[in-house]
Amino acid sequence: MNSYNPYNLCMIVVFSPLIGSLISGLFGSSFLYNNPIISRSAASFVSIFCILISFLSAIFLMCNVIHHKCSYDITLYTWSTVDTLSLDIGFLIDFLSSVMILVVTSVSLMVHIYTIGYMSDDSGYQRFFSYLSLFTFAMLMLVMSNNMLQLFFGWEAVGLVSYLLIGFWYTKESAVTANMKAFIVNRVGDFGFILGIGLLVVSTGSISYQDILSNLDSIQEQHVPGGGVLQKLDLIPIACLCLFIGAMGKSAQVPLHAWLPDSMEGPTPISALIHAATMVTAGIFMVVRFSGLFELSSFVLSFIIIVGSIGALFLGILGIIQTDIKRVIAYSTLSQLGYMTVALGVSAYSVAIFHLVTHAFFKALLFLGAGSVIIGTHHNQDIRIMGGIYKYMPITWITFLLATLSLVGFPFFSGFYSKELIIDSVKYSTMFGSGFAYFSVLTGVFVTSLYSFRLYFLVFHGKERFRERSDFNGNPHDPGYSILLPLVFLAVPSVLLGLLVVDNFVFGKFFDSIITVMPMHDTFYHVSKDWSGWLHFAQHSFYSVPFLLVISGAFVSWYCYIINDKITNTIKSKFLFIVNILDNKFYFDVIYSVIAKTCFRFGSFLWKYCDQILIDKILVNGSANVVNFMSRISQNFQSGFIYHYVVSMIIGIISMVTIFVFIF
Repeated sequence: MNSYNPYNLCMIVVFSPLIGSLISGLFGSSFLYNNPIISRSAASFVSIFCILISFLSAIFLMCNVIHHKCSYDITLYTWSTVDTLSLDIGFLIDFLSSVMILVVTSVSLMVHIYTIGYMSDDSGYQRFFSYLSLFTFAMLMLVMSNNMLQLFFGWEAVGLVSYLLIGFWYTKESAVTANMKAFIVNRVGDFGFILGIGLLVVSTGSISYQDILSNLDSIQEQHVPGGGVLQKLDLIPIACLCLFIGAMGKSAQVPLHAWLPDSMEGPTPISALIHAATMVTAGIFMVVRFSGLFELSSFVLSFIIIVGSIGALFLGILGIIQTDIKRVIAYSTLSQLGYMTVALGVSAYSVAIFHLVTHAFFKALLFLGAGSVIIGTHHNQDIRIMGGIYKYMPITWITFLLATLSLVGFPFFSGFYSKELIIDSVKYSTMFGSGFAYFSVLTGVFVTSLYSFRLYFLVFHGKERFRERSDFNGNPHDPGYSILLPLVFLAVPSVLLGLLVVDNFVFGKFFDSIITVMPMHDTFYHVSKDWSGWLHFAQHSFYSVPFLLVISGAFVSWYCYIINDKITNTIKSKFLFIVNILDNKFYFDVIYSVIAKTCFRFGSFLWKYCDQILIDKILVNGSANVVNFMSRISQNFQSGFIYHYVVSMIIGIISMVTIFVFIF
């Protein structure tokens, strides 16, 4: 037992970005008054200072969690009580959440600093800083939550702010379309997510993580509430499947992945924050947090393996044909998220988080490096009209190369350790789908190397194709220090983080009380048994198949795009059918369009024929018309003369007597 209480520290970590967002958003714009109260530089300073405070507090929080080797479940207050269900707001601070807090705040800090230079000429400068800080607050609420209600709040908040950031340039039609697509696709996943939450709350009577994970034996005996077929279904597989559908939307897994590449329409800094280090990793974090629940359903784990395998290989293949520098990196993100998902499916949860961490830094570096290239080449994003800029942008070139080597898994780089451990974990798995997963992650190594070095060679080496542009004058150049400083900072963990922390992070005892793995799923045991340190692991990899695939991918890229660049046109002409499939992104957008149009037409049919004709004209207005018609007929019998009424009564009596005599 220790006397350390992280309550105040948690409040500083999570609410500092919110304060920065409110100040820069309310006082840095004309929201409150006709003119901004604080200047552009003041707004950026406040936002960065608040994020810096949060980052430093996150470091201190991490150090204390490691030092005291325990977790803290803190309740701030009770928001509401419904019968016996208490709706609390609080924090769960353990090694998992402290790692996520540190990743979110560190990358966010670099993105904030980077934004000073990248968005310097934008009229929405203060608004952008406000959105960035608000997004950081939402993500921190998500990873620090200790209950399902707060998790869902953070889950939806990051979705909302990502909508605002992707569509930041709201006068640009493609940006508006992209943010609507991201919002709607994520709503599909969130529908499954809230169903999963509802099933768990109903089965336990609590929204607390601790209550849910400590009552797994009781949940395992329950069935889905409802009548008919539902009563025969076990609750845990359905709840896990619903939760993972939510993760598929947020972490952009097939088939809910199509929103992420289109979201590159937003400013580059958000790509580094949202699509590398934060929002897209929320699904991975959630599955790890509920590992004890997912371990009870082998069916769902197999489903996770297959979904991740498809993403790791086939979404990576799409990166080979992209010509937009940001979209190449976006499809790389989809592929790497597939690797993390596969790791979840084979119960290598600590490795999945490790790859999440290393990926956050080298992918943020790639996105920010791409932004530096875009600025240096006068806002050009087409890699076909770049080339040979390494001599003009040396810092961007070196940092981009380091991030590329980490992404492809070159030995001793951070990405190498996390990716190789995923491949090894899959190799030992006996779960259904693990064979396909091993093929996918192994082939994905070659694909990753191919599109990564294709991007690198086309941008930094070869002919200076940018001079073919009529509107380009002078030479490309490295931007200012506000852009270069984050590149240098992110390059350090992209290179060194893996070898420095892999021994303790993956093979230490930090996740023992957080992650639950069933003995039948514990394939990582075989990996840990063969582990003999980061140095031997890297040295031995030079003789492995993945390293050969990395070198092969780099060689093919070098030959096709530097030595003999005409061969690519020949390959395209011979495999035109496959190229068309890839150009159409496996026709997912076409399928979405057909589904959307079908739903629209069906809805129009229901509105036109069921609502307007059947309900309004026939049922509602029709019944009124019938009453009106009958009343007009009946008024003819109301003459006001007594003898008319007497005749009517006689006719009625005779009719009744006749019926009684002849029928009864």
